[in-house]
Amino acid sequence: MTIDVGDKAPDFKLPTDGGEEVSLKALKGKKVVLYFYPKDDTPGCTKEACGFRDSMPDFSKLDAEIIGVSKDSVTKHDKFKAKYDLPFRLASDEDGKVIEAYGSWVEKSMYGRKYMGIDRSTFLIGEDGKIKQIWRKVKVPGHVDQVLKAAQEG
Repeated sequence: MTIDVGDKAPDFKLPTDGGEEVSLKALKGKKVVLYFYPKDDTPGCTKEACGFRDSMPDFSKLDAEIIGVSKDSVTKHDKFKAKYDLPFRLASDEDGKVIEAYGSWVEKSMYGRKYMGIDRSTFLIGEDGKIKQIWRKVKVPGHVDQVLKAAQEG
């Protein structure tokens, strides 16, 4: 499934760290930065999460909610969040339905071996629930700044 800028963001309800739940519907009226990442506590994912953490004051000024999503369990998210003092929610999509709805479950290749995995991707969702911007195949350096700039612009 593919989604494009201007489309209504697929709704979701997922369990999060701390034994809570997050849904897109409950965040209507706020900007939402929804980012999909492969795995807790790996180098790229840690760098990306810490980048969002460090820019949290700037996102908060925009009333923007940041949500990280992977297939890791809530228990793993709790540990990851505590280890790096992450101030935003991490949602667990163990069955991958939300990851697929956003077109972020893709075929990857490493050392000639093909496998399915999460495409590191970020979606900026507007207050109206529509996709404002999409970043796919994210390279971590500079990414958080790009997302913040896009959130500030609209």
